[in-house]
Amino acid sequence: MKSQFLTELVAPLKHDSDDVYVLREPLVYESECLNCRIEVPTGFETDLASVPRVPIIYWFFGNRAHREAVLHDYLFRVDSTPVVPFSQANNVFFEAMAVRKKGACIRYPMWWGVCLGGSGSYHKRKVGDKL
Repeated sequence: MKSQFLTELVAPLKHDSDDVYVLREPLVYESECLNCRIEVPTGFETDLASVPRVPIIYWFFGNRAHREAVLHDYLFRVDSTPVVPFSQANNVFFEAMAVRKKGACIRYPMWWGVCLGGSGSYHKRKVGDKL
C-alpha cells in the first residue's frame, strides 16, 4: 500500500465562526504506517493546524498542512476509525506531510509540535463533537 490522499479537502469555514471548518465531503487517506484507509467523515469539524499565533512561528508553520491537520485532528478523537495511540496519530501526521511533499524544515518542527504540545487534546473529543 502506498500512502496517499484519495480525495481533496473540501472544508469551508463554519457559518458562525472565524476558525472552525466543516468537511463537506469525506477526506480519504491511505496510510502505509497504519496499513489501512482512513475516512474523515462529512460534517467533521476542525480548526485545521493549531499553530501558535506567535508571529515568527505562525509565519513559518501556519497554513502549511491543512489536509494533514484534519487527518491528525480526526485520529486524535476517541472514537476515530481506527482508534490509534497518541504516537501513531502523530506518525501518520508526519507521513501525510511527507506524502504532500512538505520539506523537512516544515515536517519535523510540526511533528515535534504535536508530539510535545498535543497530549492535552488527545482523546478529549468525539468525532461528531461540534467545536
